[in-house]
Amino acid sequence: MMEGSYNITTTFILSGFERNTTSALLYFVCSFVLYVVTIFVNAFLIAVLFLEENLRGPMYTCLCHLAVNELCGSTAILPHLMINLLSESKTISYNACFAQLFFIYTYGTVELTVLTVMAYDRYVAICNPLRYGNIMTNEKTHKLLIIAWVYSSLSTLIVVVLSHRLPLCSSTIDKLFCDNVTIMNMSCVDASINNILTILLIFIDVVIPLLVIVYSYIRILTVCLKASKEAQAKALNTCLSHLLTFFIFIIGVFSMVIGNRVKSKNVPVSVSILSLGFVIIPPLFNPIIYGMKTESIRTGIKNILRKTIVSKP
Repeated sequence: MMEGSYNITTTFILSGFERNTTSALLYFVCSFVLYVVTIFVNAFLIAVLFLEENLRGPMYTCLCHLAVNELCGSTAILPHLMINLLSESKTISYNACFAQLFFIYTYGTVELTVLTVMAYDRYVAICNPLRYGNIMTNEKTHKLLIIAWVYSSLSTLIVVVLSHRLPLCSSTIDKLFCDNVTIMNMSCVDASINNILTILLIFIDVVIPLLVIVYSYIRILTVCLKASKEAQAKALNTCLSHLLTFFIFIIGVFSMVIGNRVKSKNVPVSVSILSLGFVIIPPLFNPIIYGMKTESIRTGIKNILRKTIVSKP
């Protein structure tokens, strides 16, 4: 196919939206409420971690990065989604689509990488408690998290740049947001290089972190089986919040996979919206889980509220 026969795409049509005005308004209200609550709980958690001097250390640093990342992930999709729910055109510009791709995939990679660092932190705390202070220093934690952000951004940028260079034969994305697999399927040329790179990055960005997390908890379980009931209860309390956060992330990923498997034009938007679980479920519930399950954070919240009330005239 000659280059001149390719479509010059400047705008994509997102065809996964409900055309019914009443339904669209309902989805807008739900999206708006979810977004506002997500922004509030994550921003509040970040504020508590910054304001309370007692909340210092590797775990709290990871939590702060997790909250910042979840704010970025939610903002990558939900504001534009709400605009399209109230719009007749349901479109996204070419460059905005690839920018959305970049932020969504960076969010996912950073999320899993930070959860991996947190699993390693729990492993060291339980399996090597006497060496914890020497192994998990604040400096080492900051370096690991900086590497997580830089690597996630660069690996995602490579994928986005390669997809951006593909000539496209269509301008309709059968989803609620831009998806790299859909973009590759719209290509007028062979996208094998993109597919191979995507598989390689899935192995590096997903499989390896999952193996590290599973290995960490196998070692933790081994130690706990040899410990007293009191030590087991303490270890469970230490790991529970992280485990819940990890499983919530997995649920979000599965909801995205299921949502992306269906053809949006053949099913209600309520089914297609499952794909948004990836950027709705973890950012909404993770701060609540850590706020409720972590005693030190609960104490920090109480201290801040107490200071706020006392400072009022």
